Amino acid sequence: MLRRTVLLVVLLVAVLAASSSASGGRHATTPLFPLTVKTANGSVTIAKRPTRIVSLSPTATESLFAVGAGAQVIAVDDQSDYPKQAPKTALSGYRPNLEAIASYNPDLVIVSNDGGVVAGLQKLGVTVLVEPAANTVAEAYDEIRQIGQATGNAKPATTVVRGMQSTLTKLIRSVPKKARHLKVFHELSPDYYSATSSTFIGRIYRLFGFTNIADAADTTHSGYPKLSAEYIVAANPDIVVLADSVCCSQTAGAVAGRPGWQQVNAVRRNRVIPVDDSIASRWGPRIVDFARVIAQVAKRS
Repeated sequence: MLRRTVLLVVLLVAVLAASSSASGGRHATTPLFPLTVKTANGSVTIAKRPTRIVSLSPTATESLFAVGAGAQVIAVDDQSDYPKQAPKTALSGYRPNLEAIASYNPDLVIVSNDGGVVAGLQKLGVTVLVEPAANTVAEAYDEIRQIGQATGNAKPATTVVRGMQSTLTKLIRSVPKKARHLKVFHELSPDYYSATSSTFIGRIYRLFGFTNIADAADTTHSGYPKLSAEYIVAANPDIVVLADSVCCSQTAGAVAGRPGWQQVNAVRRNRVIPVDDSIASRWGPRIVDFARVIAQVAKRS
């Protein structure tokens, strides 16, 4: 009797172990798709892992490669210049052409604005994600996570975001408290268009505690006022960031040669810094590269 009971117990344990193993195996192989991603164009259902992605947003292109989806990308727009291995084409994100996009037979298209093609692509059975310009750093992080999730790269995307958060925090903390009062002028073009604290790039400066001289001049609340040379000189910024260095060949030397600018604090203290136009205008993973440049110039005595 005892022997029979022992055998029954052994058999029961074996059955439970097999059941648990089978259950665990099913759980481990549970497919990631289909899944639903919440984006600017609502809840988007993605039936299977995309392998033919077209990006019509330079920021989305950077994010796709950063999260490990580069091999899934077959075409990017004519403004997507980073990373260099991105398959750049003549496709336009500003004036998207439905037929041109469809010719690549994509299973996922990412855009930063509708451009009049989203509905058309959806009618063709193409999944579309709309990832517009972020207003805050938190929104930028969300978009990177969404792109990671949509492409089957959720974990790498989370790693990218966490790395960005950590680096950005360290960069901000690296600037001494005495430098937190600095005044900054962000130059978008040689005719003195600028960006206020209400814009994405302006919020980066605000994270450092800087005063943006464009804020007081934005009477129309556009976020992008056109200043005058006289106003800028009178405001006497401590930092001048040239986001027109690539497009318009602006340099620290050129700024120093402007009439009346020799007495501006930024010129006198060697705090005029050219930055890559694309880094200063995108809201993707290279936000930290921009912040690193700002932190370095802010620490100059």
